[in-house]
Amino acid sequence: MVQDLNNIERMYDSVAKEYADTFSGEHDKKPKDQEILHRFSQEIRGRKPVWDFGCGPGQTTKYLKDLGIEISGLDLSEKMINQARTIHPDINFRKGNLLKLKFDDDSIAGAVAFYAIVNFTEEQVGIALREVFRVIQPGGRFLFTFHIGEETIHIDEFLGNKVDIDFMFFTTEFMFSCLKDIGFEKVEIIEREPYPEVEYSSQRAYVFARKPVG
Repeated sequence: MVQDLNNIERMYDSVAKEYADTFSGEHDKKPKDQEILHRFSQEIRGRKPVWDFGCGPGQTTKYLKDLGIEISGLDLSEKMINQARTIHPDINFRKGNLLKLKFDDDSIAGAVAFYAIVNFTEEQVGIALREVFRVIQPGGRFLFTFHIGEETIHIDEFLGNKVDIDFMFFTTEFMFSCLKDIGFEKVEIIEREPYPEVEYSSQRAYVFARKPVG
């Protein structure tokens, strides 16, 4: 079973303005996000291009740009991209599909994807991770995040708008196995508890991975 991408796109289109208003400064409230993004910026520094997949209104893209990374953003939702361009006119954003990236093989130095897979099934996660592996250069870095668990949560209201979408949680065992099977190396999963009154109350995971050289 897979989630319909058109439905995902419609959902984020419908909440784009509210999402931008709510989440544009979210890293300022999350010290672990800041620590992880600083680490990624150090590991990728001097290499380009870097992309933020599932960038939404560009909060992670902007954070990394401010750390000196040459980065662009990609999102499935046209209206999210419009929000990102309005808020961050000095950054390149474009519409795109994480399940079918329009990049050449081995063409980017690294990528981040903060909660970009939360609406994907396990099958779609595998497709997305294989696509990222394909487009990253040998030695390239990948950082992404997800909610830890085994449940699927269906919601019909999000940020004051009616929606019809599932949010997926994944075990660290599944994610580690998936990345290793695809070919990533140096896979490291860092877990943390949620920040009360700042975000949804779920355990979070940050994942660092590298595409092998040669």
